[in-house]
Amino acid sequence: MPRYRYFSADGNFVVTLMTKATIHHTGLIIWEPPVIYKSACIIDVEYFPFDIQSCKMKFGSWTYDGNEIDLVHICSENQDIAGVLLTNGINFADFYSNVEWDVLSGTAIKNFKTYPCCPEPYIDVTFEITMKRKTLFHTVNLIMPCVAISFLTVIVFYLPSDSGEKITLSISILLSLTVFFLLLAEIIPPTSLVIPLLGKYLLFTMTAVTLSILATIITIRIHFHSPSTHKMSTSVKYIFLDLLPKLMFMERPKLESNMTTEHNTNYANQNTEMDNIRTRLLVLEEEKSCEGSAESGVETDASLPPQDLDYYKIIGLRNLDRIVDHMKRQDEELSIREDWKYVAMVIDRMFLIIFTVASLIGFFGVIAQAPTLYDTRIPVSEFLYNRSYCAYPT
Repeated sequence: MPRYRYFSADGNFVVTLMTKATIHHTGLIIWEPPVIYKSACIIDVEYFPFDIQSCKMKFGSWTYDGNEIDLVHICSENQDIAGVLLTNGINFADFYSNVEWDVLSGTAIKNFKTYPCCPEPYIDVTFEITMKRKTLFHTVNLIMPCVAISFLTVIVFYLPSDSGEKITLSISILLSLTVFFLLLAEIIPPTSLVIPLLGKYLLFTMTAVTLSILATIITIRIHFHSPSTHKMSTSVKYIFLDLLPKLMFMERPKLESNMTTEHNTNYANQNTEMDNIRTRLLVLEEEKSCEGSAESGVETDASLPPQDLDYYKIIGLRNLDRIVDHMKRQDEELSIREDWKYVAMVIDRMFLIIFTVASLIGFFGVIAQAPTLYDTRIPVSEFLYNRSYCAYPT
């Protein structure tokens, strides 16, 4: 038997179990030894888990040139012509379905190759098997949990800033994605050439979660702004209290509006009362200064003269003036705090919309790159059973 070589073999490709050859009266000799060949394939994980892989098996003689041994495919009509691709180049009659891969095609091609050392051509037949990964397992166990976790990022901006759980939820989401990234690193072959499709989506989601943590920190910071440390400018009021709420169809809580109306009414009433009080104080002070009391002490008797009663009224009215001013300042500070809280609420709603749109675009933008979504070829397991060799459809 002439020696031949399996160029892309992985391990030992020598036939270990010798069997007898069948000789026909026409001179045809058939020798079919039972052997299992393993092929070394370069795995392209760029579109994992929606990838399509191709493995080549090259058979040829390394001892005899093409003038001595001619290798031809059994289904080839033009046996002396090289470079003719046979789309039905592999017999899948005894093919068994695999739980992880679908075989899409098996082609064969005859090649003539000339080396610088020798003018004679060397012949080889190369078989190529194209396989598509079944994605159900990875979709259920990797992709769907990642999508669900990524959309939890949007829920972070729906939580109120007073709850105190926004940062906790964001960090928990980031840790969950890190665990999924470690699981992905164990499943796919280690390579530094490309980033898998699922890895791109995880990196995109981790980046979005990290940005959501930064945005949440900014929102909480704005929520707890104090009027003594931060004054709201006119442009900030216009953008975050008037313009953006209208664009995002937001309405300020009615309770807040009623409180503002009541505050304004109270301020008007208080200002009117304080004007009356100040007028009365001025009148009483002028009367007190005109009388010019000559007494050096203040009587401690319960029955005080009318002049002393007016004096204590003046002191009481002055204290009342201070109390009213203090309450007015408290109401103003409360109003400013509520404005800052509403600004934080508007920023939360803005980030909610931005991250929702970004998550949808990121998901469909990454998954749409998968080549298996556009590959309509039928796996060979669906039509090759009980079909004769060289006669199945392509």
